[in-house]
Amino acid sequence: MQTRTVAFNLSGKVALVTGAGSGIGRAAALAFAAHGAAVVLAGRRRAALEAVRDEILAADGRAIVVPTDVQQEGEVAALVKAAVDGFGRLDVAFNNAGVSSYGPVTSLTAADFDNVIATNLKGVWLLVKHEIQAMRALGQGGAIVNTSSIAATGGTAGLSLYAASKGALDAMVRALAVEVGGEGIRINNVSPGLTATPMTESMPQAMLDAVAAHTPLKRIGAPEDVADVAVWLAGEGARFVTGQSILADGGFNIPGQR
Repeated sequence: MQTRTVAFNLSGKVALVTGAGSGIGRAAALAFAAHGAAVVLAGRRRAALEAVRDEILAADGRAIVVPTDVQQEGEVAALVKAAVDGFGRLDVAFNNAGVSSYGPVTSLTAADFDNVIATNLKGVWLLVKHEIQAMRALGQGGAIVNTSSIAATGGTAGLSLYAASKGALDAMVRALAVEVGGEGIRINNVSPGLTATPMTESMPQAMLDAVAAHTPLKRIGAPEDVADVAVWLAGEGARFVTGQSILADGGFNIPGQR
């Protein structure tokens, strides 16, 4: 029987990763490169992006750095153009850049709202818009993965803005999957649970321990846990999966008593 090895093979593909300088984005960029893709690294911190690029180059991979503020459509358009100009095509995108604003709704400001929505929702919408145009021009389909969150379907006090931005992403991919599926372009979300990234470093250890204890797998996530799901969603193994938000939370969101 012939062994199937296509699920994670991204040789000859070009993958764009936002938020690639740290956490889940960094882990995903390294994973895409390890599976054969040339990687376009985007984010706001050039030095962090260049460090990830150097890791990829040291492993004989291919990568370029394009500092980008995803809130700005001109910069997003330039990012996608740089991917096509640099590598000749765009096959995969992992739209992972995001921010959070934690606190009771009465303490948050309109500026907090604008920043979270502009990055987590508008930014992803802008990226998807320009990525689809590039994939459509190539005419060979493509795969887009966005980072959502368990906050989109659960409820946590203090996360009203973050949850709203991620819930909107879940709704958005369903509409887009129907819109572009006939062109061979798939779009999905990966929805992490609590994951050890710079965004969670300030959380009290007692809170991290409580989440781990409630999780069936008895730990919080590692960036690689989420990155590997993004790579799978981008690859041929997920060729019949679109419009979905896939939980990568160790079972945290399973309802019921523990």
